[in-house]
Amino acid sequence: MNSNFPSTPGTQNWFADKPVVVVAQNPRQRSSRATAKNDSQQERRTPPSVVNLSLAIPTYGRNKVLIKTIESILKLHCQPREILVLDQSSKHDRETQQRLDLWQGMDVIRWIRIPKPSIPGAMNRALRIAVAPSVLFIDDDILPRGEFIRHHHEALRDRPERWATVGQIVQPWQEPSDVAAPRRSSGIYRDFDFPFCSTRDQDVTNVMAGNLCVRRQQALWIGGFDEGYVGVAYRFESDFAHRLVKSGGQIRFLGNAGIDHLMASKGGTRSYGKHQSSPSPMHAVGDYYYARKHTKHQAMVWFYSLRRLVKESFTRFHLLRPWLIPFKLVGEVRGYFLAKSLLEKQSSALQDPKQEDQ
Repeated sequence: MNSNFPSTPGTQNWFADKPVVVVAQNPRQRSSRATAKNDSQQERRTPPSVVNLSLAIPTYGRNKVLIKTIESILKLHCQPREILVLDQSSKHDRETQQRLDLWQGMDVIRWIRIPKPSIPGAMNRALRIAVAPSVLFIDDDILPRGEFIRHHHEALRDRPERWATVGQIVQPWQEPSDVAAPRRSSGIYRDFDFPFCSTRDQDVTNVMAGNLCVRRQQALWIGGFDEGYVGVAYRFESDFAHRLVKSGGQIRFLGNAGIDHLMASKGGTRSYGKHQSSPSPMHAVGDYYYARKHTKHQAMVWFYSLRRLVKESFTRFHLLRPWLIPFKLVGEVRGYFLAKSLLEKQSSALQDPKQEDQ
């Protein structure tokens, strides 16, 4: 596998007609912490260190948990060069609005308002405007497990073959554990079952966007994140990882760069309702879109889609609540045809000579 990043891209990507705007900006200035005094001694705290990395937080419909996430980042000793808040929310409560306004005015964050919600769209915006060579994406409802920013930065430094790192993500029901990738599946299924709560560093072919650091130039070169993934954008991360590895890059999982995912009950992907009982196509469409995009034969698409339909519609949850199965089936079927429509429109746009002239 060729890990050398080509100096002249040989393929066209959707960023070609979108100039990258680089904002000249010094690293965020932070004053040294005041000397802490107590009755017995004087102790000078070490001022924070700043690494050449942009931290990006796409957010949608979150308030207190977003503030809690940013505060937890600001408490770390190792700070990013900038914090980008990619805000797709239509509004915030007063306390959140005031805090974001304050941080923006103090140059603690760059608060970017995005009118149309899209997870991959917000992440692409971050890639285009970030000032650092690497961009670390995190969810808007996390708490860091130690100096995870420093671990990402050090893992990419002096390792040009690594185009991305993905850090440990511990869900509320999980505990960190020393486990390797099961690798029970191959092809487009590879690493779907990867245990992101692992403490073991290893190369991977799948990622989660809640703790993902990418080399900005390489990410742009492969086309960024596919904005054809709509709704909850399920599988857009796997799609990105698949294209990155196929283009010659490596992805390293970092067991020491951990975060706790809080899984806030409101906002984010939860805005689309519960996937187990929703007739909306927005939960399922991404998986069908991924299958159609990355399989070569129609029979493989049917097999992948049928496997998903059965696996997602007849779980233990549904068998205990059989009245919800029709709603789930409707959502799956609608997702299948929406994915087909999205890819057909994309193909039509690429083949339209009028589109090429624009």
